[in-house]
Amino acid sequence: MTTPPLTELTDRTRDIFRLVVEQYLSTGQPVGSKTLAQGGAVDLSPASIRSVLADLEKLGLLAAPHVSAGRKPTESGLRLFVDGMMQISQPSAEERRAIEARLGDPGPMEARLEQASTMLSDLSGAAGMVFVPTAERRLTQMSFVPLDAKRALAVLVDANGQIENRLIELAGVDVGTLESASNYLSARLANRSLGEAIKEIEAEIEGGRSALDEASKTLVQKGIAMWSEDAERSPVFIVRGQAKLLDDEAVGDVERVRQLLDQLENKQAVAQVLERARAAQATRIYIGSENRLFALSGSSVIASPFRDRDGNIVGVLGVIGPTRLNYARIVPMVDFTAQSLGRLTG
Repeated sequence: MTTPPLTELTDRTRDIFRLVVEQYLSTGQPVGSKTLAQGGAVDLSPASIRSVLADLEKLGLLAAPHVSAGRKPTESGLRLFVDGMMQISQPSAEERRAIEARLGDPGPMEARLEQASTMLSDLSGAAGMVFVPTAERRLTQMSFVPLDAKRALAVLVDANGQIENRLIELAGVDVGTLESASNYLSARLANRSLGEAIKEIEAEIEGGRSALDEASKTLVQKGIAMWSEDAERSPVFIVRGQAKLLDDEAVGDVERVRQLLDQLENKQAVAQVLERARAAQATRIYIGSENRLFALSGSSVIASPFRDRDGNIVGVLGVIGPTRLNYARIVPMVDFTAQSLGRLTG
């Protein structure tokens, strides 16, 4: 059945439909005519409200899960509400500060991605997800810091100011050699990914164009070999908060939750869902069967890409949970988190 446009609904029908959806999203329970009449928001008798609810059901916007149990929105009804009636609730100044503070904690970028996923789970009461196809970073320098006669730290600094150290064994290398190798590496790493820099360095050394003495050349080769395993990092996919899908309201729908947890275990399939959101270049909402992967569990996905400082899309984050998610609150929260994380990404 084709969903009717909002313009085909009367003002009274629109108001009642909006109230049913908002109450359902708030409580997770079907909404009846008596509830609407008692709330005072609708100046109609329960009989008149029942007539409107029946009309909305015929239009495919509402459904009655049980006899005399009230109505809840269908997936088509939720789509109509989200696209044309939802009143967005922007994060408060306090919430924005809290998000930026948690994402701004020092440490590796993957730790920030985990924070983003956990935070989205906390804010939504559902599961939070982050997906980064590749975690290659832009770098600024690499240096060797002597510890003693036989050991040094190989220090790698990226464009975000994040630092990673690895211990390297030496064989009688003096301070001058360490400085020469450090200067050479930093000059070729500046504003490049590790993979790009390694290719250039290997080509120079193999072609005899490095202008390094043998000791420095050996140290450079040892250093890039140590980091080369990170040159092409595997995709990062983080899901946090699966346990929140097993709350008290899920007790009567155990099979749906079981299916959802099984689907979340299929990381490759979930990554494909998030890739589509990434390709869309804007926050996307997939409701129930609109997403083939989660059609059986009847789940919704809210996902937004995040960009680096140059405006390039580097990953996507979002929330997955039941179709009764609080879209008006979660959509702008996901969007703001994506923007905040993007500002921290080099």
